[in-house]
Amino acid sequence: MYRCIVNIRNLNSRVTGVQRYTLELLARFGDSVDCIKPHRRASGFYGHVWEQFVLPLQVGNRLLWSPANTGPLAISRQVVTIHDAATLVHPEWFDPRFALWYRFLLPRLMRRVLRVITVSEFSRQQLVEYGGAREEDIVVIPNGVDRRFKPASEEEIYSLRLRFRLMNPYILVVGSLEPRKNLRRLFMAWEQVQPILQEVDLVVAGSDGKVFRSLGFDHVPANVRLIGYVKDKDLPVLYSGAEVFVYPSLYEGFGLPPLEAMACGTPVITSNISALPEVVGDAALLVDPYCEESIATGILKVMEDRIFRENLRKSGLERSKLFTWDRTAELTWRVLKEVGA
Repeated sequence: MYRCIVNIRNLNSRVTGVQRYTLELLARFGDSVDCIKPHRRASGFYGHVWEQFVLPLQVGNRLLWSPANTGPLAISRQVVTIHDAATLVHPEWFDPRFALWYRFLLPRLMRRVLRVITVSEFSRQQLVEYGGAREEDIVVIPNGVDRRFKPASEEEIYSLRLRFRLMNPYILVVGSLEPRKNLRRLFMAWEQVQPILQEVDLVVAGSDGKVFRSLGFDHVPANVRLIGYVKDKDLPVLYSGAEVFVYPSLYEGFGLPPLEAMACGTPVITSNISALPEVVGDAALLVDPYCEESIATGILKVMEDRIFRENLRKSGLERSKLFTWDRTAELTWRVLKEVGA
């Protein structure tokens, strides 16, 4: 049986998009891979040292797959998945040392390894333009949507509403304090529409009360509910209970949350830039994320037009079926087997 080594140092933290990608594919590869990780938590400086100097000694001459944007420069017999080029295109969004390291590492890594996998045509073009990668060395394999993301029952939604005290109809946003998540403009748009949608809440998952101070707000806008980090198992029900899911990100190499919301039967509003139009197709309402008025108009259109909202719901459900982790794993394994032969 063909086997390869997988670099899983990224699995020592909370489940985000890259961690989810790694876990979903490993679950499908089963015993066909051997995973290697540090003996202790490998974040920050220690993690990079381990990856660059210790990992190569453990891998030897075997094929290595690094699924989480980084990999050891010492190993050329390697496939690396780079999900986006954000550190190359927008270094100002990151800690200066973090951005400097990735701007050094990624161009060299992409030219050294056997193949680069990325998750969208948008990311492929960005890696070529800003990272100097060879287009013929990059394979585009889209992400998938886990089967857990499906419309929840009324009972499940009611139970979650009680736990989180969500008594009003709500618009959902899942976002961290990363600048690219564009929460400041979303909150400014919300201040425009809230007087019209007085019985509706804006529910923010993934950020706490510090979000407003960090973004320069001196108060929390009316009808905003901050519920902080939401456990992975609760996300499908949280999506399902929302009237609309809003995701006005400034930059995404793929954009998994809009697809997850679609799979749960929730209408989606998202940005008309980066990889998001490529991913959602015509199954979401696209807005200009740099314009608060565009975001506000989009929210009102979906909330006030029941027929349009229902059409988005149906088309989103169909669109999400095109993206499966089984297909992602099949195509990824094909690449690994091809270059490792």
